[in-house]
Amino acid sequence: MGQGPLISRRGLLGGAGALALAACGREPQQLQGGWVGATPARGHRLRQPLPRPGDAPLKRTGVLIVGGGVAGLACARALQQRGVDFALLELEDQAGGNARGHAMQGLPCPLGAHYLPLPGPAAPEVQQLLMELGLAREQMGRVVYDERHLCHSPQERLFFEGHWVEGLLPPADGANGLAQYRRFGAAVGRAQRQLGFAMPTHRAGWRAGHAALDAQTFDQWLDAQQLNDTRLRWYLDYCCRDDFGAGSSVVSAWAGLHYFASRHGFHAPGDAEAEREPVLTWPEGNGWITARMAAGLGEQLKPGRTVLRVEPGKHQVEVLAWNETADAPERWSASQLVLATPLFIAQRLLGDAAPAALVEANRGARHAPWLVANLLLAGPLLDRPGAPPAWDNVAYGSRLALGYVDAGHQGLSPQRGPTVLSSYWALPESQRPTLLQEPWQAWAGRVRVEMEQLHPDLPEQLQGIDIARWGHAMSIPVPGRRGSAALQALRMPHGRMHFAHADLAAYSVFEEAFTLGHEVGHTAKSH
Repeated sequence: MGQGPLISRRGLLGGAGALALAACGREPQQLQGGWVGATPARGHRLRQPLPRPGDAPLKRTGVLIVGGGVAGLACARALQQRGVDFALLELEDQAGGNARGHAMQGLPCPLGAHYLPLPGPAAPEVQQLLMELGLAREQMGRVVYDERHLCHSPQERLFFEGHWVEGLLPPADGANGLAQYRRFGAAVGRAQRQLGFAMPTHRAGWRAGHAALDAQTFDQWLDAQQLNDTRLRWYLDYCCRDDFGAGSSVVSAWAGLHYFASRHGFHAPGDAEAEREPVLTWPEGNGWITARMAAGLGEQLKPGRTVLRVEPGKHQVEVLAWNETADAPERWSASQLVLATPLFIAQRLLGDAAPAALVEANRGARHAPWLVANLLLAGPLLDRPGAPPAWDNVAYGSRLALGYVDAGHQGLSPQRGPTVLSSYWALPESQRPTLLQEPWQAWAGRVRVEMEQLHPDLPEQLQGIDIARWGHAMSIPVPGRRGSAALQALRMPHGRMHFAHADLAAYSVFEEAFTLGHEVGHTAKSH
């Protein structure tokens, strides 16, 4: 994603949306919109007294999966390919987790994750999925991707000193700035060669050098390297917030280097290899993929089930769930259970039966809250000078809001009509209660203030704002998290239970979640 405020985020977060709009000299208009996506009330059932199962019939299956995000869907897909009997219980009415899609007046847009880098050699399972979905094919011994689904040009731009520039890396600030860009690129290259980085990360192994990076923050490592250029440091902080939900002062040096070293490195302006990484994207974001994964599961996918309790036994695992449609309890029994939920949810479901590794892993866990606001526009916005409108649009100097993506960028029509812009915000953990408690109009006001700094004519084109809030959007790879022995222990079966979630990788991206779910789906048994 991108990110992009031009004024202090703290001022915006401190006031109500209507006051923020008034500060711009305009009367706040009545907008259509509201909260969409996740349903916090369902998840909060876990905090209430457990209902009595009563006479709820007992449903049986071989393998029961709890959680229909990317990891749960990947696990279900692998079990289905093996012919194993299974069922998947999903909290929401639509599977996909934070990789779901939405639509405003028929125009698709994302609720969360919105792109997928082309998978590298360490992610053959992801590559196979893309081939099965018709996104890639083998041609003369190499994989070729369908250009209709690759991000169209221009891909990214940065609002810098009053105009748009191509790409997201700020122009170097003189010879010293360029020299620091190149020194950081060289450091990334050395890390790639000497230590090894991959996505999914467990395919790269874990050495003493990784552990040393994991023991300090990215800022501490950058300071030690005397990489202090303001523009470089803003960009690296932005990249951390983009992938990990927290800045370079919070995430580990391992995470900061992994962002670049597990992909195509870092290239200074003017370098021969400084071209953008190709990515797959769709108007509805990664919801395009998860919708197709879910559709293939048929009746084995059970949406609208809030799991309330898990009781592992010697011969089976029993689960108490609440059927949201029937408004009644539901009991399940399975030979094996896959908990494809965030780890803190898994611990709540297991209660006193939680293994020691799970309890230990949750002691150091931190999750970033996110907000995704989709803005429905009647037509294209007026633009500032410089680079033309791109798919990802970011403002230099941003600290919280993460720019916007044009959901209509992949369209092939030369005529630009109504479209949806998706504004991303990575919030500090302290803002989680505010995100859940304040009305959607307050957040819509903040998003409008942010966007109007880039496009002053926004009020004339804006027709509505739908907002998705993610209280625990992604695991933050703080120092010590990636090398946690507890996380490694949870990758192994625990009796009849398996854990499969991106939390186990210490950060949240599609490749990690999919691979973890796929691996469990190939080991879980129905007897």
